[in-house]
This record gives sequence, C-alpha cells and structure tokens, in this order.
Amino acid sequence: MKKLLNILGPGIITAALVFGPSKMTITSKMGADYEYSLLWIVLVALFFMGIYTAMCSRIGVIHDKSLLTLIKQRFNKGIGVAIGVGVFLVATSFQAGNSVGVGIAIGEATGTHMSIWIIMFTVLAIALLFFPSFYKVMEKLMLTLVLIMLGCFIATLFLADIHAERFLSGFTPSIPTGSLGLVIAFTASCFSLVGAFYQTYLIQERRRLNQAGVNIKSSARGAYTGVAILGFMSASVLVCAAAVLFPKGIHVGSAAEMGKALEPLFGKHASSLFFVGLFGAAFSSMVGNATIGGALLGDALGLGSSLSSKKVKILISIVMALGCIVAISFGRLPLELIVLAQSVTIFLVPFIGVSIYIIANDRTIMGGHVNNRFYRIAGALGLAVISVLMVSNIYDMFIK
Repeated sequence: MKKLLNILGPGIITAALVFGPSKMTITSKMGADYEYSLLWIVLVALFFMGIYTAMCSRIGVIHDKSLLTLIKQRFNKGIGVAIGVGVFLVATSFQAGNSVGVGIAIGEATGTHMSIWIIMFTVLAIALLFFPSFYKVMEKLMLTLVLIMLGCFIATLFLADIHAERFLSGFTPSIPTGSLGLVIAFTASCFSLVGAFYQTYLIQERRRLNQAGVNIKSSARGAYTGVAILGFMSASVLVCAAAVLFPKGIHVGSAAEMGKALEPLFGKHASSLFFVGLFGAAFSSMVGNATIGGALLGDALGLGSSLSSKKVKILISIVMALGCIVAISFGRLPLELIVLAQSVTIFLVPFIGVSIYIIANDRTIMGGHVNNRFYRIAGALGLAVISVLMVSNIYDMFIK
C-alpha cells in the first residue's frame, strides 16, 4: 500500500477531485442523448489532461518551490496572486454543487432529506482536515472512493447490454447535431488545468512525506494512471447511459436523474449502486475541490500551501463551510455562482495553461528535465484547445 500510494497517490487524488457530480451529469447526457458517438472526445480530452498533469508532476518533483512561487518569479507577483485568488473563487463557487451531490446521493438512496447529509459530511470533511497527517488521510480516502466508484460503475456496466459494433464506432470523431455544447463542456471539465496545476502541490506534499519514494519516472506513471482512471470512470457512465437510456429515449438532466432512470430498468439494486458511485464522486470532489481552493489562496497570500499548515486548513474549512451554507440555503448551485465561476474560469485557465507550458519549457528552471519535443508539440496543441474553449465560452456568455 505504501509503495502504491508513493506512485499513484497524487494522480488518484487529481482523478477523484476532477470526477465530480458535474462530470457524471455531462457524461450521462452524452450517452443518453447521443449513444456512443461522443466516446472519442473522452480520449482527446484525457490525452491533453495527461500531458499537462505529467508536466506539472515533473515540476513538482524537481522543485521545492511551489508552482505559484515559480510563476511569481518567472513573470511577476501579480499574476501569481491573481491565479491563486481566482482558483479560490472558482473552487468556492463550485463547492455548493459538490455538497448537493453528496446530499442527493444519500438522500435519494435512503428516502431522506439531503440537508442532513450535507451538514454531516461537511462536518466530517472538516474534521478530517485536522488529523495529524491530513495528506495521508486524503490519499487513502481518495483511493477508497475511487475503488468504490470503479466497482459500482463496472457492476452497472455488466448489467447493461452493450452493442459492440456501435461502441467501437464511437471512437470515430464526429459531432452529432446539437452535441457541440456537451463536447465543449466535457472537454473543459475533463481537461482540467486547475487539477493539473494542483498536481505539483500534491507531488511536493508526497515528497515531504517520503523523499525517496518520488522520482520523475514514478510521478509521470502515477499521473498517467490517474488520468486513465478518470477516463475509465467517465467512459463507464457514458456507455451505461448509451446502452440503457438511449434505446428507450430517456433523457436525463443530472446524474441523480440517471440513477433514478436505472431503477425501473434494472431494479432498485442497480440504482443504489449508481448512487453509491455518485456519492464517491461528490464527496471526493467536495474534499479535493476545497483543498485546491484553500491551498492556492494560502500560497497566493504568502501563508504557504502545505496541508499540514493550520492557516491553510482554516482556508480549506472556509471553502467547505461556504459550500454547505449555499447548498442548504438554495438546494442547488445558484445561477449567479455558476456565472461567476464560468467568468473567472474563462480568463483564468489560459493564464494557468500558458504559465505551466512556459515554465516546463524553461531550461533555466527545469534544467535537463525541460519539455522534450513531444511535450512541446502536444502542450502547444493543448493551449490551442484551451483557446478554442475560451472563445466559445466568451461567445456563449457575452455575445450570443
């Protein structure tokens, strides 16, 4: 277990925090509305996510300085502070959605009100922060939740009748009429530069615990393994929706609706399995999302980013508490917070992508571990994808 966590720990955490209720909702809709035809986009988004996660892992292995500190030194202090504060705002805005996901997953499965579970698991998550070694606790928690999710989705897939020929045809690129919005949403959420950025912090946290257990090769292996797990979970939900809901013309608006849609087809047992998977996705994102927001704000304000720091733990607790309050008050993620998060993300993500790319290509910073030709070309293509997503989002929000 110790050796496994040394290699996979940071990558598993990144996969768990990226795969939240919103990802399950998007992939459910992709499968229910367009069957297998959008499977190819999973591979594309995960390819670029793997490239940037591996870059950030390499930076985390080589440097003791945080990525925000390197950005402040390479560019200027203002850019580093803006990124840290921006990530905190985005994390806080989306935290309510993760809290609602936890409440719905257990509430729907047990027939109880979601507010009870939102409060209970927020208190539990905050309590976990103040364990003597929170990072070790988080690694084991995320690994457990990922294994639970994998088990639930694999079991659900076994119940589905997958059409092999149509499944394979889904890897041929195509954009069915009306699906562009889902393609953009999935790519933007799965190719998570914020998640990749935080990978450097997770690698450095793991190094502080076990210097000898982290090196360039093992960190890259862990990063790609985490991304592969993220891809498998995304594809599993899509395939399940494609196999079960698409043939019956059942359309879903959320992951919770997909869980309920499975019940009359497979029975309550399969529906409960899906809700367990939804809980795993929501609770892992609730903890991981808050950790990103608190740690990067602490780093931006010069308070440090170590998960053993009491100041950082307080900032993480604030993100969790605000998410809980908003979730209970509104019962969902308010439109105003969605608009705020999207607006900040539109202008924040390109800065993050360019900063990672420039630092990973800077020989004075990276020495002999600077990006090779493959990473330079793939990274540049990733920036092009981010630019297209940014233009599309600006058009949808401010021009359309």
